[in-house]
Amino acid sequence: MKKTVKRKPLARRTTAKPLPDAPRSVADFLAQAWAIEAEASDRYREFAEQMEMANNMEVAQLFRKLERIEQKHRDQILAHMGRSTPPRVKAYRWEGAEGPETAAGNELHYLMQPWHALQIALHNEQRAFDFFKQLARARVPAEVRAAAKEMAGEEREHVELIREWLKMVSKPASGWDQDPDPPAFGD
Repeated sequence: MKKTVKRKPLARRTTAKPLPDAPRSVADFLAQAWAIEAEASDRYREFAEQMEMANNMEVAQLFRKLERIEQKHRDQILAHMGRSTPPRVKAYRWEGAEGPETAAGNELHYLMQPWHALQIALHNEQRAFDFFKQLARARVPAEVRAAAKEMAGEEREHVELIREWLKMVSKPASGWDQDPDPPAFGD
């Protein structure tokens, strides 16, 4: 007669593979989240400055607003950490050259309109949401997963905010980037 062995139920898996660069503590996670927000704020400032140089003030003002939102989020993380100075951030690998919440500098066009700036912001916020959602499902300590889930929720709110803003601006007509007298660089 065969002896029946009772088996424990399998633990619920959080992801198919571990993330080698994933933070292993809440402190490391918050430092990484702070770095993501700081990088996003810096990039929006750079975008605003470029649009100001192109005399595209409407888009520059929108990028300044996005910069302030990211600064606020960055500062909230710093306050949550109980710090008044930026944390030391370990190097983390992203999927590409840009962080989860930033866009490449070549995304800009001097004639772009608010709709374009919001498309960039929507893409950035969606990537940040996806990044934190993936981390919330990773094989990391439970408290890191919980913190990542909370950040994913905040980024989802940002995605929805940008989608609402997009409803208030018109999609540019074709030819928006045509300039009969484009700037001359060189000479």
